[in-house]
Amino acid sequence: MASALRKIDLIDTAPAFTQADADRLNARFAGVETLTMLRALFAEGILGNTAVVSSFGTESAVLLHLMARADPATPVIFVDTLRMFPETLAYRDTLLAAFGLRNGHTITPDPLVLAEKDAQRLRWSYDPDGCCAIRKVEPLARAKAGLDSWISGRKAFQSHTRQNIARFEVEDGRLKVNPLGDWVKADLDAYFAEHDLPRHPLEVDGYASVGCQPCTSKVLPGEDPRAGRWRGWDKTECGIHVPEKPGEEPVF
Repeated sequence: MASALRKIDLIDTAPAFTQADADRLNARFAGVETLTMLRALFAEGILGNTAVVSSFGTESAVLLHLMARADPATPVIFVDTLRMFPETLAYRDTLLAAFGLRNGHTITPDPLVLAEKDAQRLRWSYDPDGCCAIRKVEPLARAKAGLDSWISGRKAFQSHTRQNIARFEVEDGRLKVNPLGDWVKADLDAYFAEHDLPRHPLEVDGYASVGCQPCTSKVLPGEDPRAGRWRGWDKTECGIHVPEKPGEEPVF
């Protein structure tokens, strides 16, 4: 089917959530079932101008299905780095249509920056951090500029860098919600089975975590689910979940 995504053009605002707000929300929703929590957040307007950010990877269907049950009008932002697997793009269209998520948006890298910084499309091979910065981090920062909050699919079990994820965090005054932070793989698998959710086409081939095509490889039995991302590099995150340090310049 044709892509249901549109270009997103959000106007910059100044989010004003504090760590105290996140602490109160973490206390209020401790132990509350995920869908119940999401429905309460939307019913009470707690999140303000919000969106869910999805990579449409191997586990993305769970959060997107929950979002469709909580509020199907919620914007869904997808960063197309222009180096994605064709299977991921097809999976994106499948999930949006299947779940009735009618407010999908896509954001892409700045073509002028790509022409200047990655004209040969090989930056991934010698500077993966820089490649992620221009193809994923900057486009998503642009998309989040008009948001008060955003919803992430991070889960603590995915890697050692994601342990102890709180349901609510604050980054630069913007509330970040991690509804599946305390879910484990068994929880995800049970949800997939209960709701008969479509699986990512590459999962059956051994891709436990799917990102950009050049930097994603199959995962061997017993490996960390994200071991196939940037294999051979001392890198486990693309950068969108790593807040910039004060005074630090973006790696463009």
